[in-house]
Amino acid sequence: MRIGITCYPTYGGSGVVATELGIELAALGHEVHFISYSQPFRLNGRDDGIFYHEVPVSSYPVFEFPPYDLALASRMAEVAEYYELDLLHVHYAIPHSVSALLARQMLAVRGRNLPFVTTLHGTDITLVGLDRSYLPITRYAIQESDGVTAISNYLREKTIADFNVTRPIETITNFVNCDVYMPLKDEAQKEKECVRRHFAAPDEPILMHLSNFRPVKRVNDTLKVFALVARERPAQLVLVGDGPDRSSAEWLAHDLGIHSRVHFLGKQDRVNELLALADLFLMPSEMESFGLAALEAMACKVPTIATRVGGVPELIDDGVTGLLFPVGDVEAMAAGALGLLNDPARLNAMRESARKTAQKRFCANLVVPQYVRFYEQVLEASRT
Repeated sequence: MRIGITCYPTYGGSGVVATELGIELAALGHEVHFISYSQPFRLNGRDDGIFYHEVPVSSYPVFEFPPYDLALASRMAEVAEYYELDLLHVHYAIPHSVSALLARQMLAVRGRNLPFVTTLHGTDITLVGLDRSYLPITRYAIQESDGVTAISNYLREKTIADFNVTRPIETITNFVNCDVYMPLKDEAQKEKECVRRHFAAPDEPILMHLSNFRPVKRVNDTLKVFALVARERPAQLVLVGDGPDRSSAEWLAHDLGIHSRVHFLGKQDRVNELLALADLFLMPSEMESFGLAALEAMACKVPTIATRVGGVPELIDDGVTGLLFPVGDVEAMAAGALGLLNDPARLNAMRESARKTAQKRFCANLVVPQYVRFYEQVLEASRT
């Protein structure tokens, strides 16, 4: 198949999943065309079967805000026609599904069929989509999609309830490449110990957090949890990513007196190598429709301390592959983390379970074929 993919190309779960999906589809022999305002950050430009098409957006004095959604629709139609795409797959409903709908209508006038699939990722439904000004157009674009998927049962059910959606929505979870996200092999232990020394002494556990540092991620709670842990035993915290809450997090680390034990790494490309260094992963989010970062950690044999919200319980089995707590209960999260760190046998059992769950339920070789089958169903239905 020739597949067009549109996503937000910067850091964030939807962009990561869309990019990794394109890479996996290309590896299966499909031709993948990314259409966006910049190249997705996880693309290295060297993958066979993957092409990138930039969406130019012109600024004119008459426009207070450049009309990206219209420019995207036009570019989608151009790429689909020139490269004879079979379908579009858009990630994040706003504005991508609206743009895909316009592209489909533009080509239909010329007798060209271009079905599109919309994948719902989370805040496009839970936050942005419920803004009253966006609700009607979001609902319409979902209804008019040729196929719709959601990354968790929670998100599927919430979309149906909040948007009054009557069309079917299929749950296809996020995934991880278990051959890339994995614990370091025995022969790499010396290298791991060498890299680990950049952050911690041999007897110090490493706690890690990875996000886009937006308010919904509650990065400050990560610091508060760590401060309570560090009060009881030596430890180090590694923070990967960047975003609007980074500055406040840096100040809080200073105010809590833990700044010498906190490492702000900013955006990193090879996060799989960093995650493999961690003993525990912290994800105290206000809301997660799935929790991709936790899955990446699990695949690296790192259990997660997380909040019991959204689709997280569908990923993390409380007490088996991680621990779940109410939002904001930093004392309980810290106690849970200390309980694991002080009980190596329990921690190791949880590490093994985390990796096995990732392998049995969420590896790319299990999930990507679900998307391929879904594409085939959409294409078949569009021909009738």
